[in-house]
Amino acid sequence: MSGARTPVGTTVGEAANQTVTISFAGFNRAWAAWIGDRLERRGLRVVFQRWDSPADVPLVDLLRHLKMAEGRILVLVSEWYFQLGPRTREEWNAALGEVVGPDPSRFAAVSVTTASVPTAAAVLAPVELINVGADEAERRLLDRLGLPAGPLPQTAAVERRAPRFPASMPEVWGGVPRRNTRFTGRESLLNDAYHQLQGAAPGAGVVTFHGMSGVGKTQLAAEYVYRFGSEYDVVWWVNAEKRVTYRRLLAELAPKLGLRTGQEYGERLRAVRDSLRRGDPFARWLLILDGADEPDQIWDLVPTGPGHVIITSRNPEWSEHNSMLLEVPVYARDESVAFIRRRAPRLAEPEADLLAEALEDLPLLLDQTAGWLNDSDLSVQEYIGLLEGGIDQDVVKVSADFPLAFQTAWSILLNKLRETVPESVDLLRLCTFFAPGFIPVRLLKEMPSGDLPEQIARLLNDPLLWNKAISQLRQYSVVRLESHETLGDEVVSSGESLYLHRMVHQIVQKDMPDADRAEFIDVVRRALAAADPRRPTDTRLWQRYADIVPHLKYADVLNSRDSGVQGLVLNCLRYMYFSGEYVAGSKLGERAMESWRSLLGESHPRIWELTFHYVNVLRAGGEYARTEALNRAAVDQLREERGAQDLEHLRFASGLAADLRGLGRYEEALELSRWSQLAYHELLGEQDSRTLNARNNVAVSLRLLGAYPEALDIDRQVMEARRLVLKGRHPWTLDSQISYSIDLRLLGRYTEAESIQAQSVRDNAIVMGDSNPQTLKAEYNLALCHYRNGDRARAGELFSTVLDNGERVMGETHPWTLMFGCAQSCFAREHGDIDQARELSEAVVARYEVMLADDHPFVAGARANQALILRNVGEREHAHVLLEQALAAMTEAVGENHPWSLGCALNASALRNLVGDTESAAALSRDTATRAAELLGRIHPLTLSARIAYAADLRGLRDRRQAEKVEQEALSDLEATLGKQHVHTISARSRNRPYWDFEPQTT
Repeated sequence: MSGARTPVGTTVGEAANQTVTISFAGFNRAWAAWIGDRLERRGLRVVFQRWDSPADVPLVDLLRHLKMAEGRILVLVSEWYFQLGPRTREEWNAALGEVVGPDPSRFAAVSVTTASVPTAAAVLAPVELINVGADEAERRLLDRLGLPAGPLPQTAAVERRAPRFPASMPEVWGGVPRRNTRFTGRESLLNDAYHQLQGAAPGAGVVTFHGMSGVGKTQLAAEYVYRFGSEYDVVWWVNAEKRVTYRRLLAELAPKLGLRTGQEYGERLRAVRDSLRRGDPFARWLLILDGADEPDQIWDLVPTGPGHVIITSRNPEWSEHNSMLLEVPVYARDESVAFIRRRAPRLAEPEADLLAEALEDLPLLLDQTAGWLNDSDLSVQEYIGLLEGGIDQDVVKVSADFPLAFQTAWSILLNKLRETVPESVDLLRLCTFFAPGFIPVRLLKEMPSGDLPEQIARLLNDPLLWNKAISQLRQYSVVRLESHETLGDEVVSSGESLYLHRMVHQIVQKDMPDADRAEFIDVVRRALAAADPRRPTDTRLWQRYADIVPHLKYADVLNSRDSGVQGLVLNCLRYMYFSGEYVAGSKLGERAMESWRSLLGESHPRIWELTFHYVNVLRAGGEYARTEALNRAAVDQLREERGAQDLEHLRFASGLAADLRGLGRYEEALELSRWSQLAYHELLGEQDSRTLNARNNVAVSLRLLGAYPEALDIDRQVMEARRLVLKGRHPWTLDSQISYSIDLRLLGRYTEAESIQAQSVRDNAIVMGDSNPQTLKAEYNLALCHYRNGDRARAGELFSTVLDNGERVMGETHPWTLMFGCAQSCFAREHGDIDQARELSEAVVARYEVMLADDHPFVAGARANQALILRNVGEREHAHVLLEQALAAMTEAVGENHPWSLGCALNASALRNLVGDTESAAALSRDTATRAAELLGRIHPLTLSARIAYAADLRGLRDRRQAEKVEQEALSDLEATLGKQHVHTISARSRNRPYWDFEPQTT
């Protein structure tokens, strides 16, 4: 921040006679901005000059240069101003006396600190601006400069964007770490970030600080907040390492913005993003995304609007997501030296330079090393000697993945901690069995204290010892508190949430005796197990599971024999299944299967439970052949060992039916599902949730077989029963609501289906979250409802959104993503980009051919859709051949009287007509209309389409009288069923031949 600005209501000529140069430390930029604004509004010309104090320039010379500035020189007195360099108080006393003393009228000063400053600063006669309100601070400022304190000139009273009074916080402030009072340098980076954000167009104000671990990206972002935060009404800091955590923390902004929402964070998140986008109620907002190392996970949730976003990340790929990049390097040498001398005042400049060179200017390492070196009797030369290999390698056991300087420096520091407060090392080692980053040490404090190792019990139960250990780690910058200004002293001192850098985490892990490792890991496992909410189907508890899951790997929970820890693994696996974390869930399940088989044996009861949940996650990811083999083996073994009526056997039998549905073997699946339902009903009664699940599975099989009325009846009954047994917002109840709406739509009852599905989308978004697979399924069905009801604009937008979200959340090859892709391709074929439709359709067909057997109905259906695209681009013969093959394959797979076969036949009749085989086309369309009426009813949309197609084929045969009769009857039924203005009715009246889109169903 430098240079002059033209003030409000003052000409350049007038301003030149009333100039004030403000000299300030970068740390106090907010004060400088506010003071400058107050003076400019009164017609003064203001020049901003950030004070710098290079160590190689005498302080007297620097003050003389400052004295050459224009007009009156206003110094912002603070400890920061006098510490830059660093400079001793003696230097300052001498320089102030020599330069300012003879001509004190050139200088004026205001004090913005309560800390002590050099005694000679009294020559500046500073007035205090802190601990008073904005009006009084302005009065004192004007009085010190000899300016009238009356009302502002009328031209300056015009409202304009002005800096906030620095002593007052932004109206909304949350999550921001405490200011690092040892922050040094980085001035150009801070200024570059400021100018890039201020100069960005609305919606494009995103800057990413990127660089290697340990260079101080987070500290830089925090310093930016404190320097420039007064220019914002909202400052909100979120941990963005994990998508689920980022979503929750951003959603917590909703009540702070005064937004009226429900308690579910999915609803809050949408409200927050919309509020920030609109700039209502606050347009001046700053959001910090800390630790966002995986752009693909959260880029779509980065708010846009009139505010600004700062991201810290090790990943430069943020440049591909509408962000400007600022690389954060290691310190420049002069910054390193200045920082070391402030951190370790006993070191002279040459010693600081030697240390900086030895530690390669890495800020994290400089901070940790200089801190304890200042308290040590060790000289810098002796320390560097240790770095060069003089330490006992039997004691030092650190990772070779780090530079040698880092390895050895850390070994020295750990030895120092052992000698001073050994409990601090115990706490540090406990932390390494959590994931690096934010460590929920509160879980250690909250766990039952019985049977803990003596040294751990003493640490956790003695508040004084606990605080002493944390203070020691903080003193040497090994950890930092995840502190928020809203936290009280008690919470802060207890250290309930610490931040441990990933580099520190790995080093400490390596430097641990095996005996301690076994003892400490057991403590953390038990702490995680004690934190298990034990209800993974309860969406209100999903955030607690999301907080636990990242730590499972580091606590090596899969090798624990503790039943509570094993129960935690199973519940986490179930949470991943219900929340849609299929890839992560399958990885956890696979590792657990391998570990537990070795640890517990093949026949242990835990193995059956694990297998069931693991198979569910695999099936959700589309691995049907694999899950069918696992489930069939389990069903056979359990039937032989326990009998057919055993509940475990029934559970696996239900899973096997789901596998069969995924493989396209619908008749087998229906038979097995019906048998399971009867067995559950006999054993548990009609209203047990497991019986209801079994009935739901029967309905799924019926829907896949085209028996829509029967599926509708069962889905309605299950939905109503689940509302009573499980309540309205249970995930299974919400899923029943989706199924019921799908049945209505497949029966042609579009308006009813759309009404129910619109509410279902809202409910799922609130309860499950807007990125949950079940919510995406609800949105997908709503898009189809819009489309069938003729609302193409809303349908097209929603199809595209659902596909994008499906690819991001579940991956491009997930069965539901392919289902979404089918719909988007069909829509684009008729109402969008035919090239996009073809590319997407070809991708869907190719993936089905890899994932499923060639005789699977989904393969035939996708090929039928592809044929319609070929027809539209003029490849008639190719389309005709492909559609005839699809019709034969679909008929073979599900029978000639299935709606899918009838749909393929409808399209095949059109292609026969198009290639000139009109007699065959008419025969096929007549047969299709007859069979559709028998199966679905005379006024079902598919039957009506077949009747309109038959009329077209009759015209092709020149049987105009019969064609007119068939057409008029079909049009009359269309008008009665869908309405005169429905797009299907209008299209039929215009004699556009109807077509059918294959629509894969969830299995």
